[in-house]
Amino acid sequence: MTSLSARITALLIVAILTVVGLATLAASRALQPPNPETTIEPVARQIHVLAELAARDPGLLSAAGGAVSDRPAKGAVLERMSIFLSHAMTRTGPPRKIIVSREGGRLIASVALSGGGWLLTPVPDPSPPEDRWLILGIWIAMIVVGSVAVSWYAARRLSRPIELMEDAASRIGTDATLPPVPETGPAEVRATARALNRLSERLTRAMESRMRLVAAAGHDLRTPMTRMRLRAEFIPDDEERARWLADLEELDQIADSAIRLVREEAGGDLAEPLRLDQMVQTIAGEMTEIGQEMRLDPAPPLTVTAAPLALKRALRNLMANAATHGGGGTVSLQSDGPQAVITIRDLGPGIPGPLIDRVFEPFFRVDPARQKGIPGAGLGLAIAREILARFGGSLAIRNHPDGGLEQVITLPAPGP
Repeated sequence: MTSLSARITALLIVAILTVVGLATLAASRALQPPNPETTIEPVARQIHVLAELAARDPGLLSAAGGAVSDRPAKGAVLERMSIFLSHAMTRTGPPRKIIVSREGGRLIASVALSGGGWLLTPVPDPSPPEDRWLILGIWIAMIVVGSVAVSWYAARRLSRPIELMEDAASRIGTDATLPPVPETGPAEVRATARALNRLSERLTRAMESRMRLVAAAGHDLRTPMTRMRLRAEFIPDDEERARWLADLEELDQIADSAIRLVREEAGGDLAEPLRLDQMVQTIAGEMTEIGQEMRLDPAPPLTVTAAPLALKRALRNLMANAATHGGGGTVSLQSDGPQAVITIRDLGPGIPGPLIDRVFEPFFRVDPARQKGIPGAGLGLAIAREILARFGGSLAIRNHPDGGLEQVITLPAPGP
């Protein structure tokens, strides 16, 4: 019971049951039945009258609801009721022997007559009804069902704005924006939907502004870098000219990577079913052809839904990382329930523990000196993760216990 709706429902049920229970207890105390002595004594007086009538004229008893018999009534004898009625008979007249028995669902009082014989007359049954527990159970069930229904409805109304925010948050796309929320329903729900829509508009404007800024910066850097490259060609010192050209090449790679990252966040490619095992095999073969060691384990046939070019770019980036920084590696593909899992393990030293959580930061490199001999701008992992997230996948980086770095890619795989 961790959700707010469940807690509100439970609280309301307990509150309603407590109030109804206290009200029932108070009503039962206030509506107590009359004292049994005040109700049984009139019955005892009536029996005295019938006994005198039986002694004078037994023929009149049938009209009064009584009869004379030579033995007591049949049925189970009620000892306590017999004693109770006998005391009432003593208080209201001469003592008489009386036996109360149950016959056919009613109580019959058998009174010994002074002249012999027995007076048989029905008496009221003061005991509670036999189906009292069934009645009580129905009463409690009605209270519980009504309490649950009312509490559930009230809890749903109270927690609706929070559920609306949760639903909107779950529909946030890979571009960090959420679709418009209908502004309908109660006042609280409309206010929440209006606030979410305003937040969505601001997020959309901020994301578009960021993408325009990065794309414009990457594009505008090309012109001055081209001029600088032309000027560097006229530097007479060969070593100095090589350093200038290397720095300009690195700036060019950074600009290109930034533009690619913005394009991947925009996510314009259409997804389609494709064979993941064939794509991985193709990429591994291409890398082997250019001299990068990348071994592929036997892979089962798996189908995923993604944009072919974008997914191939992401997997190539990750395999290139393993081949470039780890000196080669192994790629394995397997099915894990509804997911396809690609594991890329390299032969390198791995990443220091304190830095492994920063590998997805843009322009981050594990080597603080930013070695010139290793190409890249530090955006490959960020681009790959952006592509995978767009198709419902994920990317995890971890050090293998036996050495090397593992890149674990998961993608939804509906079936073979």
